[in-house]
This record gives sequence, C-alpha cells and structure tokens, in this order.
Amino acid sequence: MCLFFIFCLPTPTGGCLASELSFLLEPSDVIAVRDHALMLDCQVQGEKPIMVTWRKNGIPLPTSPRVRVLENGTLLIQKFQKRREGSDADMGEYDCAAQNRYGLLVSRKAKVLLASLPKFHTHPTSMSVDEGGVARFQCQINGVPEAKITWEKDRVPLNISDSRYTLLPMGILQVTGVKQVDAGVFRCVANNIANTRYSHEANLNVTGGAPRIYKEPAILSGPQNLTITVHQTAILECIATGNPSPIVSWSRLDGRSIGVEGIQVLGTGNLMISDVSLQHSGVYVCAANRPGTRMRRTALGRLVVQAPPEFLQWPQSVSKPAGGSAVFTCVAQGVPDPHLIWLKNGKVLMPGQNVKLTNNNSTLALTRIGAEDEAIYQCIAENSAGTNQASARLAVSQAKDLPAAPRGLLARPASTGSLHVAWSSPSAAVTDSIIGYVLHIRRIGEPDSMELQEAISKDAFQHDVTNLEAATTYSLYLKAYSSAGASQQSDIVVATTHGGVPAPPTYFTKVLNSSAVQVLWELPSKAGKAQGFRLSYRKVPHSAYQEPVELPPHVNAHTISDLEPGAVYEIKLVAYNGNGESDCSKRLVSLAEQSTSEQITGERQCRDAEASLGSIVIGIHIGTACIIFCVLFLMFGYRRSLFCSKGTQDSWPVPRIHTGHNGIPKDGVNHPGMDTEVVCPTHCQVIVEQHPSGFAGTGTG
Repeated sequence: MCLFFIFCLPTPTGGCLASELSFLLEPSDVIAVRDHALMLDCQVQGEKPIMVTWRKNGIPLPTSPRVRVLENGTLLIQKFQKRREGSDADMGEYDCAAQNRYGLLVSRKAKVLLASLPKFHTHPTSMSVDEGGVARFQCQINGVPEAKITWEKDRVPLNISDSRYTLLPMGILQVTGVKQVDAGVFRCVANNIANTRYSHEANLNVTGGAPRIYKEPAILSGPQNLTITVHQTAILECIATGNPSPIVSWSRLDGRSIGVEGIQVLGTGNLMISDVSLQHSGVYVCAANRPGTRMRRTALGRLVVQAPPEFLQWPQSVSKPAGGSAVFTCVAQGVPDPHLIWLKNGKVLMPGQNVKLTNNNSTLALTRIGAEDEAIYQCIAENSAGTNQASARLAVSQAKDLPAAPRGLLARPASTGSLHVAWSSPSAAVTDSIIGYVLHIRRIGEPDSMELQEAISKDAFQHDVTNLEAATTYSLYLKAYSSAGASQQSDIVVATTHGGVPAPPTYFTKVLNSSAVQVLWELPSKAGKAQGFRLSYRKVPHSAYQEPVELPPHVNAHTISDLEPGAVYEIKLVAYNGNGESDCSKRLVSLAEQSTSEQITGERQCRDAEASLGSIVIGIHIGTACIIFCVLFLMFGYRRSLFCSKGTQDSWPVPRIHTGHNGIPKDGVNHPGMDTEVVCPTHCQVIVEQHPSGFAGTGTG
C-alpha cells in the first residue's frame, strides 16, 4: 500500500533536471604490463559542465605528459612503470571523482596491479609408481595475472588427448593406470602476459610387480579448502589408489544435494562446479569405495563462496525545506556482510549534532538542514569480495518554493475496515503547482517506522483508506507535493474504524504511602486497539469523581498523589477509542496507617446497581457489629450450658467461689478456667470449647 511519486529536482531557473550526476562506466580492476599503456574508464552523465579528476590511494593524481585525463574522463598512463625516480610505482588503488555545481561523486576503487611471474615456489618431485597405479605431480607459482600452466614430458608438450592424463588448473597433473610408456621426465610450464617460466624436472619411474595384489583404497590427494567469488569455477581434487581401483563419489556433509547443473567430473574423481553461487558453499566429502564392499576412505574440503555487495534499497534524491530533515536509506547484501560508509561530496561523513547514522549505518538522517547540507550523498558498501556505491542528492529549497500544508483534514469511520478522509481544496493557483498528495497512516501506539503511505491524485480532495483492522484507532496526516518537494504536514487527525469498544483493562493498585496510590495496568496486545485510558477517582463517601486523567495508549502506570491520609478512595479505569469506552471495574483503596499487606481494597463491576457506596460501607459496618454480638451471645450461652442425659438444669450444683470486693478469691488462689469449668453429676455429657482467653473448659462424667 506504499506508493511513491517520481519527481525531478528543480533547477534554479525553475526547469527540471533531466538526469542527475551519475556514472555510466566506472574504473575496474586491471593488470598492467610494464612499459605498456594503461587506460582506466570513467564516463559520467549529468548537468554540464562536469569536471573529472583522478585519485591514487586517496591522493589527487597530478597530470603530466605521461599521465593525463581524456575528454571523456578516461585516465591514460603511457608506459606503465614499476618504479619511477623520486616516486612510487604506478601500482595502487585508483578512483575518479566527477563534480558539477550540485556536488561531487566518487567512483568505486579499482586495483591496478603490475603483471609479474616470479619463480616457482613448489616444484614437481620425482616418484616411482607400480604399473597400473596412480602418479601425481604438482607445481605452484604466484603469477599476476594467474598463470596458465601446461606440462611437458621429456621437454615435449604433453599429449593430453590420452584420457589417463588429467590436468587441473592449479598446477596438478594426474596419471591413472600408469604404463611403462609413461616413464620419463616431467616439468611445468607457466605463462602469462609478463613472462614464461619452467619448473624443475621430475622423473616418473614405472616399476613392475604383481598388479593383482590387493590394496585397500586410499586417497592420494583430497579436496582443499577453497574461497572463491560467485560466477567463478571451483575445482575440488580427489584422486584415490587401491586394487581393485576404487570408485570415487562426492556428497555434501550437510546432506544437501550437489545437483547436476554446472557439475562435471574431471578424470577419475575431481569435482568441477562451473558458475558457482552462494548455495554451493559447504563442506564437500570425497569417498573412495572398494567395489562391491562398504570399505571406503573419505576426505573433506570446505568451499566458501563470496559475493560482492549488491543494493536492495538505494538512497533517493530529495528536496527538503531549510530547517527540515532528510533521511537516506541504503540497504546492501553480500557475503560476507558488507560494511557501509557514507560520503558527502566525496568526503567521509561522520555522526554529529545534525547527522545521525543508525541501523548499522544503513540509515542517514540529517536534521535542521541548511544550504551547507545541499550535496551529493553516497553510500559505499564494501566487503572482501568487492565494493559498490549508490548516490542521491539533497536539494534544500526555501519555504516559498514549496506548497502550503493541506488544511481542513477530517477522518471518519466508513466501515470495520476503512476510513473516509477529506480535506479542503486549495486555491487554483496552488493546485496548478501541486503534482499530488501523500497520506500518512499509522496505528496509534506503533512506531513511525510502521507508517503506511498512500499516493493520491492532485484533483482528489477525499480518499477512502481500506484494508484496515476493525475497532482500531489510526493517526493520519497529509502532505502536498510539487516539483520542488513536499509541503509541511497537515494537522494530525485520529479516527477509529467500526467494530466496538476496547476490552476493559486489567489493573491493580499499590499504596505507596499515606497520601499516594499507584495504578498499574496491562496494555492491549495489539497497537491501535485503545486510543488511550481514562483514570478517575473519588473520596468515599463523596459521589463526584475528580476530572478524569487522560493517558496515552503506550502508558501503563500512573501515580495519584496528594490524597487525604487515612481516607478511603474509589478508583476507576477505562480504555477508550472512537467507538466509546470499555467496561470498567472500580476498586476501593484505604490509606489508613497499616502495612501494605493489611490495606483494605475491594472491587466491584461498574455495571452493578448504582447504590450509594457510602450506604454500602455503613451496611457492612452494621452487619459486622451484628455478627460480633451474636458470637459473644453464643459464647456466653455455651459457657453456661451443660447437656445431661438425666436431670434438669435446676438440679445442677453450681460451684461457688467466694471473692473479695476486688474479685480475688478469698483463699488467695487464682483458679484457672474459672467460670468455664462445670462439675456434673454422673452420666453428664460435657461440651468443651475454646475460651476467648485461650483456656479450654473441661469436665468429667
């Protein structure tokens, strides 16, 4: 549902810039030959005049009769040199910079290397092999560019038409099913644009013997760890020996299929993968099996495929008013993950007071922009596989060049899934300069990054926003666009789709001290389901609530202070949206001086009969007094009651203890359980109960 306008950035004369400054052709990595000419491309398009300059290793490259820039921006170096008197060699990293009156743009860096072919650092070694066995020779040389390696036998180019001979590009020669005719002297021949070199010679001796003697399978040379870039060719070596000849097979350690497209077997078991992709990364297992048995040997090698950075999202050129803000977004992918840096007119941009870099440098935000911020901004993505760049221009316009903010924006619910939006029509003079509107929609409580945008025609002054959620509150504002950029936003309006009121919030209270109570509640599980909360309270037995406290949808706690110590308060909390208020529950909170665990709280539903809460409290007190009176009455009766199987109460002897005027027995003895112990005649049944003082009444029959 997110649409964008494509509009050009204005020129000072009021025209439209047909094409911004950009590269048609950037310099690429190249290998130069000493004393030969070298050309590096740099073709640019944009508003002229455009000046192209070159840098080497980040330092401006001085021009001379030997080094000059052609009219089309190409750099020409005549007679490329390895070393020059009083300066470094011509090798290094080169980039070109294109500049016009809007800013400066820097190309990718191109590595320039000098072609070379040093001596071999690994030479083939002589070996003796049984007839029918396997021979393997290897040589290694570091050439720039990579040397092409061929083989000679007895100083004659090797006949590679024989299928028993396998040549691998990394300087490996495999000979399977060795015969007496294979005996001889072998050597490597390395060749590139710089030179041709020959390795040391190695002898292959072929011995006789009994070739039918059983030998367990063994891997003579297995796959090596290899790191390459996408679209290159990977060759994993695997050559095995044994009698009978083992069968070589390949698999992946993770169990995934190797596939068939671009897969080829070289010789008796080497695996070649053409045009590798990221999916080919993994650990490969070479297995040498003895035919007809489970006897096998394995070797492992890891293939790592890298990919240079590619942009998933490019920064877009914008025109913003002075004092406003601008945001550029640059998202790149690659293997390994690319590192992002930003340039402003070719210079590295560092975070500052009005420059913020977030999301691993993928987002550049400029605030309080002014004329000095008008420039070309570049996002440079780099990893070990390569670099890439994308650019955008910021044009800073004055407020008089931009349309006025839309006025009279209104929004109302149209259904459970849509809102109807309308705004005032501007004057004809203003309408002519407007190319369209953009409506910004966001659910209440969601971050700005979740905002949706809808483009609206310049001739429309009302719009239906569809595919919304029921009973959900949204905030909306509108911007008008002209060729100079966007207007200031309109006033923000809030509207709720049909579908009902929010669910009542679950909350509880906590007494902080004698004059403060904290109320805490759970937020809705989904943003937009509540536009906010209203918290009310009143002192009991007063009937009027204080003015409700309006709280935003992201707040879930509020402290009520300056309350009367020792008083009882009733608290009510509701959630609301454009369709009304939720149900609620009311809580009683006592601020009497007592521990939190002893505080008096009560809860009742708001939908109960609206009887006076004061009457309820009084009724509770009266009921409590009645219960206490009844308990005392029963306890007094039980103390004097004795149920006997025979006789009547009049015939029971009642012990008498004479006391003085102060209630102390005359014998001076304190009688425990006094007035709770009864001596009964024979066959009496005694009821024993706990005295309030803690003594137990007892009796015997």
